[in-house]
Amino acid sequence: MSITVGLDAFDSQGNLIKPKTKAINKIGHALHDLEPSFRSMTLTPENLSIALSLGFHDPRVLQSMVICKNGEGIGAPVPSHQDSVFLYTDPPSAVGFWYALEDTNVLNGCLSFVPGSHKTSPIAKRFVRINGGKDGTGFEKLDGVTEANEPAEEEFVKAEVKAGTLVLIHGNVLHKSERNRSKGSRFIYTYHVVEGEAKYDEKNWLHPSRPEGFSRLLDAI
Repeated sequence: MSITVGLDAFDSQGNLIKPKTKAINKIGHALHDLEPSFRSMTLTPENLSIALSLGFHDPRVLQSMVICKNGEGIGAPVPSHQDSVFLYTDPPSAVGFWYALEDTNVLNGCLSFVPGSHKTSPIAKRFVRINGGKDGTGFEKLDGVTEANEPAEEEFVKAEVKAGTLVLIHGNVLHKSERNRSKGSRFIYTYHVVEGEAKYDEKNWLHPSRPEGFSRLLDAI
């Protein structure tokens, strides 16, 4: 398990200037494997049914995490991205399962999407381990694929949702979220599903911690 602290919680000299309880930005990336409460809400027949309805044959769960956008000056924006760049399979198959633990709105940093971009923005690069991880991580271009132009700000549509809402995010769709400008928090729980029958190779930055691989949603039956 890893915990990421937001840069907003430090001053220019690197001193923590916010309470520790509000400084955390992210807790991941295998909560459903390590914590029974997250496992019980992730590997369920209901989520399996959703994945199968989307066309998955052997849905595998990975990258489960809580993202904390604390208020009062903490809660950084997440720039525009495509999930399949970071969770690459051949062919691309990632779908994000994004649960709002609190109401999300324009003020506290709700999601924004470019409608239709899952059809017009192919996956043109992937996030990989460089030299097997010896030189860290970075982006690798995919042969024969031209990257789409970065969308203009006006192309993004805000998606405000109520607490308890599940948002499904196609791996190709361009999406982002803004800074939390409210006084309250905006916590979410998210994980991704990839097709177990697709190729998930050693170049990917994220690897399963268990020898049997990423969790199979089919085991939820």
